[in-house]
Order: sequence, then structure tokens, then C-alpha cells
Amino acid sequence: MKGAILPDPIELVAFDPARNIRRRYSISASLDLFGMIVVETRWGRIGARGQAQRHAFADHAAAQRHIAATLRRRGTAETRIGVPYQAIAVASGPIPASQCPIIIPLPPRF
Repeated sequence: MKGAILPDPIELVAFDPARNIRRRYSISASLDLFGMIVVETRWGRIGARGQAQRHAFADHAAAQRHIAATLRRRGTAETRIGVPYQAIAVASGPIPASQCPIIIPLPPRF
């Protein structure tokens, strides 16, 4: 998978101090030594160790589908937990709406 263009890392937070909700979620992709694309997902309460999960994909399209499905699920957070996830950091800057399966408003600075 030489020359593969990997998606930028994405950092999301769901923050509502009144309801004591402080969650974070990050998705990053990298190449392993065998040329597989490894998508790592980390999540948990802000300030806690959290959890991580890794999935390896042979092709770029499968990795993109996995990332898109994960972001779609995060997009339903407002319905499930009452607080939407918001993008706080992306390696290349803000996420263009045309490249994101959900529109994530940027949070105010803390």
C-alpha cells in the first residue's frame, strides 16, 4: 500500500459540566510494517485513561468506510447522551463539510 493517503487524526469531545458529561473520542490511521492500514479509536472520560481499539484493513476504502461509520455513530450522540460531539483538533485544520459524513460544529475555547 505504498503512497497511501491516510485520513487525518480527528479529536472529538462531548462536554456538559451541568450534567457532568466529559467525554473524548479520537480516531487516527497509520500504516503498519506489513502495509496494512491500522485505524485506532480511543475513547473515555476526559482526564481518565480510557479505552482503545485497533482495526487493520488491507485497502484504503475499507478503512474509510470504518471511519465514516464510526463518525456517523458519534453524530447520534446528542440523541443518545444529550450532548453532541464537537471537533477540537484535526492535524490539517478544520474539517471541510464536504469531507465529513456529519457536520461537527467547533466548540468555544475554554
